[in-house]
Amino acid sequence: MSDSRDLSRFVEEIAARLRRHMSEWMAGSDAPPAEAVAAVEPGAWPSTGPVEMESLRSVADVAPYIDHTLLKPEARTEDVVKVAEEARRYGFATVCVNSSHVATAAKVLEGAKTVPIAVVGFPLGVALPSAKAFEAREAIRAGAREIDMVIHVGALKAREFARVHQDIVAVVEASRPWPVKVILETSLLTDEEKVFACLLSKSAGAAFVKTSTGFGTGGATVEDVALMRLTVGEDVGVKASGGIRSADDAMKMLRAGANRLGASASVAIVTGQVSSAKY
Repeated sequence: MSDSRDLSRFVEEIAARLRRHMSEWMAGSDAPPAEAVAAVEPGAWPSTGPVEMESLRSVADVAPYIDHTLLKPEARTEDVVKVAEEARRYGFATVCVNSSHVATAAKVLEGAKTVPIAVVGFPLGVALPSAKAFEAREAIRAGAREIDMVIHVGALKAREFARVHQDIVAVVEASRPWPVKVILETSLLTDEEKVFACLLSKSAGAAFVKTSTGFGTGGATVEDVALMRLTVGEDVGVKASGGIRSADDAMKMLRAGANRLGASASVAIVTGQVSSAKY
């Protein structure tokens, strides 16, 4: 895109096409319109607008925007405890773990501002909507206070938009009153598909859209974050995740419009170091 005006027109054109598609689907469906998805109760969501960059006077000030992450399949209970203790010590926004580890993280974080997140349908996103919804409910029962779900990439690429929308709605409803982030896996999508995914997520009641699982073919890019922020506006958050290994990486993502960062290199980021971690 040559400039921001071209990018804005691009997003507007795709939004119009999606509205036409969903209207045609609704005309032949008994499902409630997308606009009927009720909002999550006020106060349950974190801030969703862009970060005021002038408030970041040191690398340590980035901490409240970081989801300190441990999603490796070989992670042990003691690893989860270590990550949760680090998050509490440095003041990270959350600890992001697989759903089976939520109870452990929640116990360590009891009484802290830092809260546990569970990933759902991770990392492929192709589980049944009912399975994703069940996992979300069970994770919240175990102490999760945010849910990061993976979008059904295949359905999105096939332009089965109603299917994608219903999948997200199922998790949003199951997660009430807590916020849901929708992981797009941007490395697998065209720019057009990224816009479709953002608009569907917003319509379905998601609190955030998120770039990557960290297990795909690529992580967050400044360009993707900027496109996602332009698409969702200020009433849906943008989480950059995958490949953020330093304070410089973090600041670039925040300037582009992210207001949450997923990283396993969180301690390196807020202490001015550079990590070799993949996620």
